[in-house]
Amino acid sequence: MQDLMSDAAVRVRWLVRLRWIELAGMAAMMLLANRVLDNALPVAWLALTFILIAVYNVLMWSLTGGRTGIEPSEARLRALMRLQLVLDLLALTVVLHFAGGLENPLSAYYVVLVAISSIQVPKREALLYALLATLFWAAMVIFEGWGLLPHHNLVGFRLPVRYKEPLHILAEVIVVGTASFAVAHVCSSVAERLRNSERQLYEANTACELRAGQLAEANASCELRAGELASLNARLRELDQDRAFFIRLVTHELRAPVAAIQSYLRLILDGYVPEERTLEIVTKAEQRARDQLDLIGDLLDLAHIQQAKRECVEEPCDILQSLGDVLDLERAHADSKRLTVHLDVPAAISRVPLNAEHVKQVWTNLISNAIKYTPEDGEITVALSETADVVRGAVRDTGIGIAPEEIDRVFESFYRTERAKAMSRQGTGLGLSIVAGIVGHYGGRIWVESTVGEGSTFSFELPKCPPTD
Repeated sequence: MQDLMSDAAVRVRWLVRLRWIELAGMAAMMLLANRVLDNALPVAWLALTFILIAVYNVLMWSLTGGRTGIEPSEARLRALMRLQLVLDLLALTVVLHFAGGLENPLSAYYVVLVAISSIQVPKREALLYALLATLFWAAMVIFEGWGLLPHHNLVGFRLPVRYKEPLHILAEVIVVGTASFAVAHVCSSVAERLRNSERQLYEANTACELRAGQLAEANASCELRAGELASLNARLRELDQDRAFFIRLVTHELRAPVAAIQSYLRLILDGYVPEERTLEIVTKAEQRARDQLDLIGDLLDLAHIQQAKRECVEEPCDILQSLGDVLDLERAHADSKRLTVHLDVPAAISRVPLNAEHVKQVWTNLISNAIKYTPEDGEITVALSETADVVRGAVRDTGIGIAPEEIDRVFESFYRTERAKAMSRQGTGLGLSIVAGIVGHYGGRIWVESTVGEGSTFSFELPKCPPTD
């Protein structure tokens, strides 16, 4: 709970600091514009507005404990954050009213304020802020157009009658409204994905701590066996080193997309992104969040493989049927690249003592990799056969191939060949390590044969079910 309260306080005080920067920037722009427009702006009213903004900013800083150092409750902090977001929209509306209203191009800052609010609150509230921004802007321009509010014309910049034209008013309201709702939807979606990722990372960390506790208990019990103590301690040290290495790898792979998302959002928050490119930048951030979720999914698959050591396969798997299910799912992807898929399989084949989902994971990773790394109009061949003891599967493609010095590393976690990275940025480097883990767990083996520029063949063998009496 304390962590949540501290995070809320950081967000609220960040808004206060950001507002000082915005206030200084807007004041400088208005002074410059007034000089360029030959004193066309009502400087007195604008100055009064900026003073009121500064006053409520000081008040917000005080209410968040900035003066006393005592942090308010989480509920109060969140209420103050919502109040600040509403007041910011209202303050921008007042500033635009005194600075030309519909004639002022700074109405685009409504979108910036909506983006900031969308990052802080849930999606439903973000859409409400987008609606509120649209209503504030629409009310101001309509009231000025109808003469209910005085209009301050930017002499020498816009025509003095433009603010009365209904079609122009409607167009401005539609642009601000649609842009606000679009940004609120995309930004809140990205923020929700990030919050889900944080929760999953917290759960993974809890699981690691639980596993560490289990290792500690195992170490305590090993101390009772003096004869086995040396070998068990060596094994525990090896496991700890593997765990540390794995955590370093995971941390490195997770940090990159998070840093990219943060950079994209910072560009928007700092105002470096033009309005017309806002959706493009936010879409890139959402893609990086999706990459992060794919990585987390693959990590969970690795964990499930480890847990499978304690599972008992109740019913043997029909490897041929699993292949058909996977091909049905991957067919559209292959057709989109005009790839020809050949099948070299018998009408029936012996069952294997594997979990059905694990068999599908093997086929999915091998076939999807073949499709991904085979250029258009290429060929893919999937084969199945059996001997007296094993069932053998193979996926052959006419793709980019693997260099000889990289073949021994393709089954390592997080490893991707240089040619694979050059052809496609998407990929976690965990697919083949998951396949190798599954095949190895059930007593099988997997290997690859490849020629650069000609293609690769991934083959695996799995033991057959023993004959029944």
